[in-house]
Amino acid sequence: MTTRFKKNRKKRGHVSAGHGRIGKHRKHPGGREVRDKASKDNVPLVDVTQFGYFKVLGKGLLPPDQPVVVKAKLVSKVAEKKIKEAGGA
Repeated sequence: MTTRFKKNRKKRGHVSAGHGRIGKHRKHPGGREVRDKASKDNVPLVDVTQFGYFKVLGKGLLPPDQPVVVKAKLVSKVAEKKIKEAGGA
């Protein structure tokens, strides 16, 4: 899409540019996507925010033979440890 068709062009010159005056628009509040050895292979990506969840907790089991890339806003320490041990990210 060319620049002249983007919605942001219409908001140039206005103070908040459509992001509201109180809560400011920050770049990446949830962090950027992790890219390491797990994402190079053909591993499944689980985006829990699509299902209405924002934090991944460590209760439960992961398949040990299949690494998984989990995408969420928040991840507990226990969950992160279990995902890393399974070879995921």
